Amino acid sequence: MITTLLYHPKDDTLVKGDDSAIATWQQSEDSIIWLNIEGELTASLQQQLQQTFGLHPLALQDASRDRHPPKIEGFNDHTFIILRGLSADSESIDCDNILLALFISERFIITRHLERSLSIERTITALESGSLSLSAGTGAIALKISRFVIKRYHKILFDLEVRLEELESVMLTTADDKVLAEVVLYKTDLTRLRRNFHYHVELFNTLRDEQFAPFDASLAHEINDVCEHQHRAASLADLFYQVSSDLIDGYISISAHRLNNIMKVLTIITAIFVPLTFIAGIYGMNFEYIPELKHHNGYFIVWGVMLTITAVLIWLFRKRKWI
Repeated sequence: MITTLLYHPKDDTLVKGDDSAIATWQQSEDSIIWLNIEGELTASLQQQLQQTFGLHPLALQDASRDRHPPKIEGFNDHTFIILRGLSADSESIDCDNILLALFISERFIITRHLERSLSIERTITALESGSLSLSAGTGAIALKISRFVIKRYHKILFDLEVRLEELESVMLTTADDKVLAEVVLYKTDLTRLRRNFHYHVELFNTLRDEQFAPFDASLAHEINDVCEHQHRAASLADLFYQVSSDLIDGYISISAHRLNNIMKVLTIITAIFVPLTFIAGIYGMNFEYIPELKHHNGYFIVWGVMLTITAVLIWLFRKRKWI
């Protein structure tokens, strides 16, 4: 599906339509067009974009892929950016990514994504409502899209922070394998997010430090703002990854400590019953001539010895604070 937004600066009007607006844009010298492509970037469409907008075929090939690392590449009159956005139904750390490709020039901005993108929809809504205008330039629109992308990540990370705090309290009192499994899954998801964020940080650092058309000095503040958002997301992901690792280590330590206590109790019980078993074994042998076999009070004497041994051992273990 192709959607176009055609902006006429002379009368400050914005017209929403389909790809038929491209011809109108070509006939105008100062109009700005946003071409949003949702779905497959077919070979015929790539050829049309190459001829109409002068896009590089290799950049179009990258934009047509479903998976590609975030990147930025500058050309003579436009800049090519690939972002890793979130799918429309992603609301938790267990999220799906979509590739979001942007071609930005002075007079056009082209976006391509395979699935629905809430960041694109919110930017289009802002343009239609008048809270945002293409008169600010295509570079500002691209940065607005980038800001919407990273803000969705921020919400997921903030929700995760609350959940990790809850799990930390639970793990201190309860050694539950389900809790451990949940933390391990969070750590796996954070590994993927950290990779995306560090790609984005490098991308926007490059955009800030080098010259790319149409990102001029007037957009320096907006670029710095997006950079700060990206750095914050990356630092939060790193922090929560470390917290998840600490929770896993803490769970293992608590489980090991509890297992040691159990083994200590079992060892103490074994140590008490070993001499008792030895005595019972001696006097349980089936020999006719055993000393004390016919002693009148032998039964009670053996019980007395066994109870004395038990009491002495328990006293000794308590004195050494083993129990």
